[in-house]
Amino acid sequence: MPSVLPFRQEPAHAHGQAVVTGILLCNLGTPDAPTAAAVRRYLREFLSDPRVVEIPRAVWLPLLYGVILPLRSGKSAAKYASVWSAEGSPLAVHTARQATRLQEALILQGHDVRVRHAMRYGNPSMASQLDALKADGCDRILVLPAYPQYSGTTTASIFDAVGAWGERTRSLPELRFVNRYHDDPGYIDALAARIEAHWQANGSPDHLVLSFHGVPERTLHLGDPYHCECHKTARLLATRLGLSKGQWTLTFQSRFGKAKWLEPYTEPTLVALAQRGLARVDVACPGFTSDCLETLEEIGMEARTAFLTAGGKAFHAIECLNADPAWIDALAAIAVRHLAGWPTRVHEYPDEGQRAASREAALALGAKD
Repeated sequence: MPSVLPFRQEPAHAHGQAVVTGILLCNLGTPDAPTAAAVRRYLREFLSDPRVVEIPRAVWLPLLYGVILPLRSGKSAAKYASVWSAEGSPLAVHTARQATRLQEALILQGHDVRVRHAMRYGNPSMASQLDALKADGCDRILVLPAYPQYSGTTTASIFDAVGAWGERTRSLPELRFVNRYHDDPGYIDALAARIEAHWQANGSPDHLVLSFHGVPERTLHLGDPYHCECHKTARLLATRLGLSKGQWTLTFQSRFGKAKWLEPYTEPTLVALAQRGLARVDVACPGFTSDCLETLEEIGMEARTAFLTAGGKAFHAIECLNADPAWIDALAAIAVRHLAGWPTRVHEYPDEGQRAASREAALALGAKD
């Protein structure tokens, strides 16, 4: 029989203590350092997730451990090193900053909440941050993925991690989940404002490419809505920018393995645009709310080189939303909508006198604390 893991130690409880609402902002993840060993640990966790790779375990795991991790860890580490900053991994830095700014924005609106961030793979882990929110006194937690478009490979895996944490947690908080916000007006407006600001500073391109992270095509045929939601985001954004059909293209990047992935692919599209004689192309990545390896290295370096080598003259990779104030405001609005009905304002919580009375009543009934 499989061993049963023990329940996690519950935080200290005191009758009448203040309880608050928490938000966990979740992103994909990043290695702890741009080294082969750290990247190997990260890739092992990431690529072992059956939500990410839907190949039978008996086939996939020997390939993962025998071929992919030994060969890919060093190469990926070099790519991470090319985008690593003095503060650390760009994804980790931006996600932490978003969580801080989100809490500040909510406090300014009068909401008393605790916001923490977590990574689905790597650190800080989902379990550790859920534990921390409980220790902060949160008995209600909103799980807010950093993925605007829903996918079984990303959003659903966040829910899996919360469920796995719950299996070893004795006293569960109330939980809510945000599935998607791919067509949220605030999100679309923030994207448009980011692109328009770039064009105001640098002029307009001959063509705009909206590049989303790719997934295997079979996921679309199996019912994953990701493909459709990417197209809706792109259509709404292009409309908001006032672009005609011929002025922009949606593509998918980050292919892995030999299977067919969602098309059109980003790099071949850029090469074709250059060969058609387009001098300048700008690329934005609406599906990434934080700049990371896929935007900074894959788009900002590899895709740039491919376009310029094919005859293009100028290539602009537009910065992701990161901690842009318009995006933080939109994210706060998304959070508030999903917090509806939960007490999030100071006046909605029991005051100190009420908590003290509750504690005295519990002690009178024989409670030890």
